[in-house]
Amino acid sequence: MVLKKKTALIAAICIALCVISGCGNGKPAEQTTTAAVSGGNVTETYSIDYLVLVNKQNPLPEGWESRIRTESTVNYDNDEVVVEKKAFDAYLRLKSDLEKEGIFIGLDSSLRTVAEQQRIMDDFTREYGADYAAKTVATPGLSEHHTGLALDLYLIVDGKDIIENEDLIKYTDIWAKIHEKLPEYGFILRYLDDKEHITGYGYEPWHLRYIDDADKAKEITSKGLTLEEYLGAVSPDKAVVDYGNSKTYTREELKEAAVQVKCRFATFKGCELRSIRYAGDDSSGEEDLERMNELDKGKGYTQVVLFLTDFRTSAQTGGDFDHDTEIKDHRWWLARADGGWQLLEWGA
Repeated sequence: MVLKKKTALIAAICIALCVISGCGNGKPAEQTTTAAVSGGNVTETYSIDYLVLVNKQNPLPEGWESRIRTESTVNYDNDEVVVEKKAFDAYLRLKSDLEKEGIFIGLDSSLRTVAEQQRIMDDFTREYGADYAAKTVATPGLSEHHTGLALDLYLIVDGKDIIENEDLIKYTDIWAKIHEKLPEYGFILRYLDDKEHITGYGYEPWHLRYIDDADKAKEITSKGLTLEEYLGAVSPDKAVVDYGNSKTYTREELKEAAVQVKCRFATFKGCELRSIRYAGDDSSGEEDLERMNELDKGKGYTQVVLFLTDFRTSAQTGGDFDHDTEIKDHRWWLARADGGWQLLEWGA
């Protein structure tokens, strides 16, 4: 789950997966496969957990690479794209169905190794900055793409490949039609708008997740749930967002800043967000701006904003927070110059 990279940053995708400890939820979905061998056929049981949860807090289950079966294709740049077999078959059926309605999609990426994920993280950090990379790219070893069940699409419009993030996001009508069909083929939209504090990633209309169960996919979609919520890994989302009545910034500008806060909050293990709110136009001044520029020298920030969050910790909460405690007015400082907001400082 990463935003599409520019063509120069796309590299060939390998079949091998990383092997690190992790956890899964639900009973494995089983598929029986037949492999040709000398003297006849042999029946082989293929069992993986299609509801496996891999995110910023849950790494890939140990031994996953020895169980997964894959297919491969090529993308617009003739790079190999490797996908879990059943997910690939479902993708082909979805693609065929969409083409009947004049909607054309391609498969940009799916399975990635830890090494490939590290390269993408390094490229994004170098080109866009560490905060943008943290919001957009999964930490190597914690990427859903390691499962082979996550698929990033691109669009083909009027015969042209649409691959850049800023271009893809504009085709809202096309994505709406695509999303409507996903559950029928066992897919869900993985990273929903306004759920960044749960998933840890901004809205990605192109990022699909295969769960191999149309009924469950329909339930998740109809209820507007994230996979984390459906599996009970987090409490149902009840967070309140308040952008206030700013005369300095538009709601869209403040939402962009809040997304950075929420994506970072998703790394707070065992914490449940109660509220996030813009502290107001008068909450920051020149001294704060000077502090931001001192923290991140050379960027020449011209604007600074402050957000506040209230959240609840649990018995499983790690880090510097007390267990089973209500945290009030946790501060989040962001600054920007010509580009997007950068999250620079947070704490009580």
